[in-house]
Amino acid sequence: MNLLHSHIVPKGIENIRLQNYAPKIFYDFIPSNAGIKKAIKRGQILINGEIALTGTFVHFGQVIDLLETPQSQPKIFELKLGILFEDNYMAAIHKPAGFSVSGNAYKTIYNALPFNLGKSTEPDALPWPTPVHRLDNQTSGILLIAKTKTAQIALGNQFENHTIQKKYCAIVIGEVLKNGKINTPIEDKTAETDFEVVTVINSLKHKHLSLLNVYPKTGRTHQIRIHLASINHPIFGDKLYVEKKMLHRGKGLFLCAYEISFLHPKTSEVINLKIEIPHKFESLLLREQRRWETYN
Repeated sequence: MNLLHSHIVPKGIENIRLQNYAPKIFYDFIPSNAGIKKAIKRGQILINGEIALTGTFVHFGQVIDLLETPQSQPKIFELKLGILFEDNYMAAIHKPAGFSVSGNAYKTIYNALPFNLGKSTEPDALPWPTPVHRLDNQTSGILLIAKTKTAQIALGNQFENHTIQKKYCAIVIGEVLKNGKINTPIEDKTAETDFEVVTVINSLKHKHLSLLNVYPKTGRTHQIRIHLASINHPIFGDKLYVEKKMLHRGKGLFLCAYEISFLHPKTSEVINLKIEIPHKFESLLLREQRRWETYN
């Protein structure tokens, strides 16, 4: 069996058995507890290279591998993606909004990667190019992909150690007066987000809209969306964290991961990648400002 996914146990994990921990880390591949137990019994899950048992305790620093079966091989989704960087070890792609990175569905970025990227010729090549982090379904931007197990572990360590620098742009509702930092915990875990104001424009419906650069220092699920909503500046188009009366229909979520800096997993070279901010951001700001000027 070939390697399907690899996970490094982070700090703070203790006194938890594999059968309780594995469903969280392999949900995108096996979305049920019963399926995880079957995978363990089939010898499909390894800890530090050895076949694991359901009752095995998980500890910091262990490498947990999920091996694929013929049934677990994804069906290729022929979605053309923008390739920002690619070599024999890794790649970076431009993820469009409206697609989940992985999951049980067919139309995911994970299933589209073999259609866009070549397979590594390295001895530890992964059977399929594999994302090493996530972007929300409605978020567009730069997504890093591992093509070898070594790259997967090295990039995973950089994310775990918070040494990868990510920059997002977001349009939020309301007038943000100054740059700031948010460190409200998320699900009892530390979380930190810095932001700076780029511009503020007038809006008939919302009084003001603000364009921000956002720098997440940690990587909690929905972190930027939760943090900005917590200071009463939810992201424009966010159906999950915006009050119904403030909802916007039509153009999706105004959040984009447009710049990233990291060390190449093989050469340790500093790589900086940047994409253009989506055109819809500028269009929205211009339209809202024109409407305000028309009626004032």
